[in-house]
Amino acid sequence: MSSTYSNLKLQLMATGENLATWGNVTNVNLGTALEEAVVGSANVTFASANVTLTLSDTNTTQVARNLRLNLIGTTGGSTRNLVVPSIEKVYIVNNTCADSVLVKTAAGSGITVPAGKTMWVYNNGTDVVDATTHLSSLTLASALPVASGGTGGNTATAARSALSAAKSGTNTDITSLQPLAYMIEGATISATASTGTINFDAVTQSVLYYTTNASGNWTINIRGNSGTTLNSLLSTGQSLTVAFLSTNGGTAYYNISVQVDGTTSGVTTRWQNGVAPSAGNTSSIDVYTYTVIKTGSSTYTVLASQTKFA
Repeated sequence: MSSTYSNLKLQLMATGENLATWGNVTNVNLGTALEEAVVGSANVTFASANVTLTLSDTNTTQVARNLRLNLIGTTGGSTRNLVVPSIEKVYIVNNTCADSVLVKTAAGSGITVPAGKTMWVYNNGTDVVDATTHLSSLTLASALPVASGGTGGNTATAARSALSAAKSGTNTDITSLQPLAYMIEGATISATASTGTINFDAVTQSVLYYTTNASGNWTINIRGNSGTTLNSLLSTGQSLTVAFLSTNGGTAYYNISVQVDGTTSGVTTRWQNGVAPSAGNTSSIDVYTYTVIKTGSSTYTVLASQTKFA
């Protein structure tokens, strides 16, 4: 009885076969065939046409058996097919060609490897599919570009800048913007009395409503949150508008100071009509709005107003 061959074309010797040379056959199985499948890399050359890889019944070197397929040559200005044998096998496909390459079985739909990219794919014997579709965690050495579905930045400020550039047309991956029919903003309603220093966390809400009667004059401190500065959230030339609603009873209190990130340094507050509040309004809700415009690093102009609602 003669040898048979596995899907990877390792030679499977019959009992009693190759009595004097079985060691040589085993060495080729291990040193060539198995090594190619586990760690091997082979070039696949394109010449403006599709390429089909085959496996024949021999344990000597074969391109289709290798773990890594390095695609080289000329694809000719269009996507080419790389047809691999219909066996269960993992491939690392490194496409150095100028065009994308569709890696597939003869009857499958396959996976497209873009030009200049490397992909990890799995041949399930019927079709070539992604080898992985989920990662529990991932760390990138550089920010994922907007064009690839990322934010374009590895900090909040850089991401906002990149997305803003995309919105304004600097990046061509966003080609049109639809108008908003309406916008929903976050509001926090708290049974708290206005007094002391009130931290307004812009990351949490746009509107903060204290429903208990104020017990003293108060300072508003606008920040990102307890661990994030507004300075890190805003780039120069950007702004945000927030509203604080302070409830007053028979004795009214009011906002006496505006801070950003815990300080008045670098903060210029300009009140509506040029006059800062000197009193609150009794038995009413005083609504304070603050438009914070970042004019430089840790430097802001704040446009503020007080309006009575009763």
